[in-house]
Amino acid sequence: MSTLAMIVIAIAAVIVIALIASVLRRTRDRKLEDRREIAAQHRDESTSRQLAADKEAAAADEQAAHARREAAEAAERSRAAERERETARAHGEHAARLDPDERAGEADQGRSAAPR
Repeated sequence: MSTLAMIVIAIAAVIVIALIASVLRRTRDRKLEDRREIAAQHRDESTSRQLAADKEAAAADEQAAHARREAAEAAERSRAAERERETARAHGEHAARLDPDERAGEADQGRSAAPR
């Protein structure tokens, strides 16, 4: 083979190797870019889901606080009702002690209930 043929073959080989390297580099860059896009999509999805989770947690906290507030109000109303019952009972007992007719009625009942 002549020297010129060997030079042409070497140059062709270098060009082919350069083309292969260029194609491989572009393929690698394209894959990296695809991975970056997928990672960005996953980050966006993660952020969106995190915001949704935070919103749900806040709503749950608000609902729990509302339930606690309602329970406290119900307990307070129950205590108030119990105080009113106690006050009514005390007034009834006091009225019974003060009322002379009430005592006479008790005495009459005692006499009529006695066996003859």
